Amino acid sequence: MTESDKRPLAVFDLDNTLADTGHRQRFLERRPRDWDAFFAAAPEDPPIPEGIALVRERAEECEIRYLTGRPERCRRDTLAWLAAQGLPEGRVYMRRNDDRRPARRTKLEILKRLARTREIRVLVDDDELVCEDAERAGFTVVRARWTAPSAALEVAQEREGRT
Repeated sequence: MTESDKRPLAVFDLDNTLADTGHRQRFLERRPRDWDAFFAAAPEDPPIPEGIALVRERAEECEIRYLTGRPERCRRDTLAWLAAQGLPEGRVYMRRNDDRRPARRTKLEILKRLARTREIRVLVDDDELVCEDAERAGFTVVRARWTAPSAALEVAQEREGRT
């Protein structure tokens, strides 16, 4: 086991935790929702200073992992965005393109899998349902409350399994 394998993990959500999705919410507020446009606009997300600072702070003692409800087809844009922000490297866990389960189920499944072999020091996420379920499962959670909640995004995360 290498030294890095012993470091605890700090797991960060992306949308509205590190990346401000406010400019692309309009694509979810129309009917039908324009998912292609919503995800295509992700590379333009401004970074959220509070979230960025917390990742950098946690990287001093933890190995960073990113856990997002974004579909796998967004991987290239997501990795480019993380690099452009100068964020610490870390494995990115994304939902399968055809996975429409609620974010709280997909994320908790991954957290539990990670926890089998590593200590998870903290999960940082803006989704209240993800946070509640993670806390019930025994994880330490920081709620990312630094952006205005989006009703459209909440529906997307919970009912439509989209992000």
